[in-house]
Amino acid sequence: MGQENKLAHRKGVKTLKLVTAAGEPVAEQEVSFRLTNHQFLFGCGVFDAIEVANRSVSEERLAFLEEKLSLYLDVFNYGTLPFYWARFEPERGKPRTAEYKAAAEWLKARNIKVKGHPLCWHTLTAPWLLEMSTEDILQVQLDRIERDVSDFRGLVHNWDVINEVVIMPIFAKYDNGITRLCQRLGRVRMIKEMFLKTRECDPDAVLTLNDFNTSINYEILIDGCLNAGVPIDVIGIQSHQHQGYWGREKLEEVLERFSRFGLPLHFTENTITSGHLMPPDIVDLNDYQIDDWPSTPEHEERQARELEEMYRILFEHPLVENITMWKFGDEGAWLGAPAGFVRKDNSPKPSYEMVKRLIKEEWSTNVTARTDAEGEVKVEGFLGEYELVCKGTSLSFTLGKGESGQLEQLVLP
Repeated sequence: MGQENKLAHRKGVKTLKLVTAAGEPVAEQEVSFRLTNHQFLFGCGVFDAIEVANRSVSEERLAFLEEKLSLYLDVFNYGTLPFYWARFEPERGKPRTAEYKAAAEWLKARNIKVKGHPLCWHTLTAPWLLEMSTEDILQVQLDRIERDVSDFRGLVHNWDVINEVVIMPIFAKYDNGITRLCQRLGRVRMIKEMFLKTRECDPDAVLTLNDFNTSINYEILIDGCLNAGVPIDVIGIQSHQHQGYWGREKLEEVLERFSRFGLPLHFTENTITSGHLMPPDIVDLNDYQIDDWPSTPEHEERQARELEEMYRILFEHPLVENITMWKFGDEGAWLGAPAGFVRKDNSPKPSYEMVKRLIKEEWSTNVTARTDAEGEVKVEGFLGEYELVCKGTSLSFTLGKGESGQLEQLVLP
């Protein structure tokens, strides 16, 4: 199958009819069409947006972060903000709502769809939950969802409602209120409580169940949730590949297994390093802590090759709607791993140039055509938002799923 056929599901066709304000056809005129924003969600973690939007750092630091985010904005259209409860509300009753709203608004103003991660998780949960009974923990957790989802309605497009539930009730590294609650309720009821409350507070939000566990245990959990009526919109799959690239075979095997549910798939947290690989005997990635994990030219080339193959495999799959790399830059990356698109000094790696070429060139549409005698012109291209230019005037339109063959009229002032 040729590349064009593999990506047919990513494209649309529409006939546009251009008319003047008086209703006359704009006949025999040159028209250009340019994709300005993909429907597909190409994302990264953008935690730096909090400091930038609030200007809460020194001028030197602010300039550095703005430079980094400028590179991010040149390529991506999706960003994840960290709603870890321990950091969002370290002191009960004093959430950082205003700071996070400023960041979400900053991103939205730049045409970035925002994801909140996560509403419920046993790691980095509020430490003050330990002082409560299990019944009170449930109520406070539901109250947290109601407050934050309501406060960010219209700003946060997607929520990781609950994170890593496969391990949640058996997590034993340290005591925490959410593991206690999951042990009491069981996994499926725990998930259902959180999803129903989130849906109640924002019926328009996209709700994701997210996990790093891609074994049959996650499949069984998803199956149980769907049978119990949990309103899961998206299956989230993490792939922190610190110990080496999964490769085509594993990627396609994971895609095949999780496609059986017929739900959209989001690759929510992806990591491929441009430095040495973590030793294979490490079971919990958090246990590998070293002072320096450098990015090297040899490994940067490998990272770019592996990421390109991964992006192509996922973009070709009809159920995949999102690819989010977990860290855009190496500075401050999880576990210190050099897994970003830019180095610690913000200089772009080969992986950045590669992904920019894919998204902005190979998987983009920028064409010129001509209207006929009736002012009609057919446009075919990748799904998303477009700018049309005719006679020096710019108009906007979209190519969406299910619009093929439709006729849309645009008025040229």
